[in-house]
Amino acid sequence: MVSTKKQFAILGMGRFGISLAETLEKMGYEVLCVDVDVNLVSKLADQVSRIVSFDIRDSRAFDQAGMESFDTVIIATKNLEASLMATMLCKERNIPDIVVKAIDERHAEMAKKMGATKIVFSEREMAQRLAIHMVAPNVQDYIEIDGDIKIINFNVPEEMWGKDLVQANLRAKFGLNIIAIIHEGKTLITPPPTYKFCEGDKIFAIGSKEVMAKFRQVVLSGE
Repeated sequence: MVSTKKQFAILGMGRFGISLAETLEKMGYEVLCVDVDVNLVSKLADQVSRIVSFDIRDSRAFDQAGMESFDTVIIATKNLEASLMATMLCKERNIPDIVVKAIDERHAEMAKKMGATKIVFSEREMAQRLAIHMVAPNVQDYIEIDGDIKIINFNVPEEMWGKDLVQANLRAKFGLNIIAIIHEGKTLITPPPTYKFCEGDKIFAIGSKEVMAKFRQVVLSGE
């Protein structure tokens, strides 16, 4: 049987690339790590399962590594020229998802023109998460899906303990839709309206940017 599990390639093994590779491998995904620095590749050989060294600006090396077979390529190098060239090479090989870690807005715009399907600013996103944690301690994390849509993960606030989904009425009050609840280590997908929130529950909800901002301010930060 042919495996349908996604395969990832990460180009550039700085702190961001290493952390991403280790996380994906722990989740059971196949990851190819690439860096031009032979010494770094040698040092990381025990940390990740597959790592090779080549210049990601080299189209022949790209093809020898079988890059066209990957579903997602994350370009995490800090070298602007190498990042843009690798983006173009990925686009030429019709790789479905081309994720570029951008240095700045100019880099992001150029990468989009070269074919990037998603841009990430790791430092900026870390700052956003820190800001949310500081003003709303109950928030565990959030994920931006596409533009205005976000998923938020938060600890159930005390005022919701003992209430069921209908009584909490988050959809009517805030336009927030609960998609999952983790209760005592077990995940409930699309929980029933009769489910009553308990202390320690972790909630995953989806909504617009405006909805999230209002919910965090009114409920999670207690303002």
